[in-house]
Amino acid sequence: MDMMETFRQTYLEESFEGLDVMERGLLDLPPGTPDNEKINEIFRAAHSIKGGSGTFGFIEIAGFTHVLETLLDEMRDGRRDVTQPAIHAMLAAVDVLRDMLTKLQNHQPIDEARAAQVQGELERILGMGDEAEAPAQAAAQVAPQVGGGTWQIKIVPEKELLQTGNEPLRIFRELETLGELTAKADLSALPAIETFEPENLYINWELTLSGDDVKEDDIKEVFEWIDGDGADITIQAPEQSQPEVQVVEQPEAAPKVAAPQVATVTPIAEARKAAAPAAKETAEVKADAKAAPKQEGSIRVDLSKIDQMVNLVGELVITQSMLSQFGEQAEQEQGSGSSEWIDKLKEGLTHLERHTRELQESVMNIRMLPVSFAFNRMPRIVHDVSQKLGKQIELVMEGEGTELDKTMLEQLTDPLVHIVRNSIDHGIENPDVRVAAGKPEKGTVKMAAFHEGGNILIQITDDGAGINYAKVEAKAIEKGVIEPDHNLSREEIIDLIFHPGFSTADVVSDISGRGVGMDVVRRNIKGLGGSVEVKTKQGEGSVFTIRLPLTLAILDGQLCKVGSETYVFPLVSIIESIQVDKALVKGIAGQAELYKLRDTYIPVIRLHQKLGVKDACEDLSEGLLVVVEDGGKRAGIFVDDLLGQQQVVIKSLESNFMKIDGIAGATILGDGTVSLILDVKEAVSSHKGGVHPQMNVA
Repeated sequence: MDMMETFRQTYLEESFEGLDVMERGLLDLPPGTPDNEKINEIFRAAHSIKGGSGTFGFIEIAGFTHVLETLLDEMRDGRRDVTQPAIHAMLAAVDVLRDMLTKLQNHQPIDEARAAQVQGELERILGMGDEAEAPAQAAAQVAPQVGGGTWQIKIVPEKELLQTGNEPLRIFRELETLGELTAKADLSALPAIETFEPENLYINWELTLSGDDVKEDDIKEVFEWIDGDGADITIQAPEQSQPEVQVVEQPEAAPKVAAPQVATVTPIAEARKAAAPAAKETAEVKADAKAAPKQEGSIRVDLSKIDQMVNLVGELVITQSMLSQFGEQAEQEQGSGSSEWIDKLKEGLTHLERHTRELQESVMNIRMLPVSFAFNRMPRIVHDVSQKLGKQIELVMEGEGTELDKTMLEQLTDPLVHIVRNSIDHGIENPDVRVAAGKPEKGTVKMAAFHEGGNILIQITDDGAGINYAKVEAKAIEKGVIEPDHNLSREEIIDLIFHPGFSTADVVSDISGRGVGMDVVRRNIKGLGGSVEVKTKQGEGSVFTIRLPLTLAILDGQLCKVGSETYVFPLVSIIESIQVDKALVKGIAGQAELYKLRDTYIPVIRLHQKLGVKDACEDLSEGLLVVVEDGGKRAGIFVDDLLGQQQVVIKSLESNFMKIDGIAGATILGDGTVSLILDVKEAVSSHKGGVHPQMNVA
């Protein structure tokens, strides 16, 4: 990747962050008198996106953002109040800009039709459309019509201007967004070829800028980086002609007054327009020939984390040097019989182990991002869905600083969107229903993230009507998911909302009713090595709990022996390990074995049978029972013996070989052998004898 492409990607990443700032600001912006602090924050983000777009030649973004910037400018100057339609239009503009930037990032053509539609809405709000048409016609009867002005601009740059990173063509592109621009180059200062320095700039320019809405402040803003410190800029205001009173009669279908356009036809713009069809055709051919190049992701890392890694690498170098020196001295004094060298070796290896583990943790911390990365999309979702459904929703977020692996966060966003939309649509009642039930008119959806053991939990809670058990049961019977004479518990019936294609919605809408949302949630969460549970109470609301491991790359494991094979248990899943007392083992119709663990019975899973290991121990009294728990259910997994504990690096078995039921992945042990990592969740949930730990047996 060349330097310009690197800068381009940096601009795009910063622009996406700016759009997030704009979206949050617009969602928090109250209608009425503008909040100057929030308006300025939104305006600065929009201005940064517009300014950078001109640098890279993204004239479509510059022109679109100019209209949005004009609307924000009127609000921050107190010339316009904030209205709900204006907020909706600006949120739509944020969506368009995000789509534009995504298309540019993937080297795809921009959706110009959608951009034009939203830009037209912004122009209408600015008073350039239907609502302002009648007042404009009335004013035309008495108001003087002033013709457009022509600005004369002279640029005398310093010779070193190019060496400071400033490029005159970028300035010209930005001026083109204000009006019609022509440029004349003055080559009188160009030296002879013998004394020509390619890094110096010898050209002066005389520019002519014409437009109906060109302001001096806008022109000065373009030159703010070089005026007086890199170039001598002279701006001459237009000489206004004497106004004439005109009476304009317009038919009902009069054309709308156009907004300031980005690429008005100019001598400079005409050349670009002439080349545009060919460029577009070339781009389409390239798009057909091969897919857009994949964009590599990036992470912004706190400097303190980098400093910590640098320090740890320094410690590793010291330890390595110490061990190398020991090796040289040991060779010279070989055969001395002294145990002093053995002690030094052990000490060095201890340091190496500690520093390696700390470095490993530091590297993993770099991949960790706060869950706000996923949470920040939710205010917009809540705003849009509640507006469509006519409901009043308050979103409360807690624990946004809780950190999770970046890869997991990216895949977590869609499940969270589905759950939040489901809570608003199915959970929260309409305002009149809530008032009749004695609830506040405004419903609450709460998102919270926190650590529990070696996992991170994300809970989405609503204070709605809860899940209707009878309705879920009736719909499941109707669709043939369960039989009418089923023996499912209440919790198992509620769990059917995650069944593929299941929905209790009476009407299919663009929000819900197709029965795909909750199925996607469980499938995606399971793909991350996690689980999702739901608890509900009629009339009080529901709680969806997502349980995830902190990272997909490394876990603390407990090694176990089954026959000649070595397997790894995730340490966080193990409750205890016990010697089996045969007197406490019970059988159920020859199909399952249960073990009485204090006051409860847990199913016994013989790992050698499940995985087909033939040379394993089969007598329960000669092995160990590893008690594991997942999702509130416990089971005892029978193994031959337990070995040591160690951190293991998880390798995907599915991407390197194939998916195997009961196996979550593989790892390479210290002796170079491959060991399989057990999927405790699948083992517990798939076992027919699964018993809840609170189920007492008399």
